[in-house]
Amino acid sequence: MSGQGSTGNVIAALCSFFIPGLGQLIQGRLLKAAIMFVLAAVLWVFLLGWIISIWSVIDAAMFKGAD
Repeated sequence: MSGQGSTGNVIAALCSFFIPGLGQLIQGRLLKAAIMFVLAAVLWVFLLGWIISIWSVIDAAMFKGAD
């Protein structure tokens, strides 16, 4: 996947908008995807999952792959 701002990152950010961590999973970052998904699920119990959701979208959009 290309660098920051690429079409792949936009698609990953859109995926993370709907399911936190899905964009990271698409980018091949399995550990980060699992962490974000679990954190979002746990924090939604306390109505704070939106924090992880926003972080997930921004992280997917700003990702710079290995050059």
